[in-house]
Amino acid sequence: MRLNKFISHHTTYSRREADKLIFDGKVKVNGRVITEPGFEVEEGDKVAINGRPVKRSTKYTCIVYNKPRGELVTKKDPRGRKTIYDSLPKKFKHFIPVGRLDFNSEGLLILTDSPKVAHALMNSDLPRVYKLRIKGDITPEMERAMLEGIEVGSEGAHEKNDIKNLKLNPFLNYQIIKNSPKYSTLKVAISEGKNRELRRFFAHFGRDVMDLKRLSYGWISLNALPTGKTRYFDKKEYKLLKEFLQKEQNANT
Repeated sequence: MRLNKFISHHTTYSRREADKLIFDGKVKVNGRVITEPGFEVEEGDKVAINGRPVKRSTKYTCIVYNKPRGELVTKKDPRGRKTIYDSLPKKFKHFIPVGRLDFNSEGLLILTDSPKVAHALMNSDLPRVYKLRIKGDITPEMERAMLEGIEVGSEGAHEKNDIKNLKLNPFLNYQIIKNSPKYSTLKVAISEGKNRELRRFFAHFGRDVMDLKRLSYGWISLNALPTGKTRYFDKKEYKLLKEFLQKEQNANT
């Protein structure tokens, strides 16, 4: 883990404050002054700030944010657009988002103060459930692609995305709520959410996604959480998360 991230995770310092401490020569790793924020801290390394050891935190906190449309899931935007951190309470400014929802998408976003938890959830095949409204009808060809998977081109991709062709796995599930020539509504479950997969899937068939809302991620659901509001994981959600992390750890040993 990068040194500045290590400090912000295990102390009350923000990432920016950690950078300043490092640049000012106030941080040591294994007794040696380190002035590079990107220095990699390994398991077992001893980090000290102003001579005081940093205790590694074994606790973590997770929240759910009902992201509204018109916010970016990033710390800062060069174009000055609003980000989730402009809306989140200050105490969550150092939290890490689990995956992303693009500017025009809304719904459930998990954030955590643990890089380990964020990485495990982000790289899992847990089902992500979305509700979509698309322009146009849903054809048998589209349904077949949902069931069998498909390779799509760059239509619907972010302009800065270098992945020109993307192989999409079959949807885990789908339910057509309304199918009409003008607008159609459906609910889908997929095992990944990177690279604007759903927008690229429907763009491949000449369909624009008008609305996209994430309803759940694994066992975590939005339920009645209002748009723009946050909540902490409840006891049951933390219990299932602990079991999930243990299972992941066992699978990797």
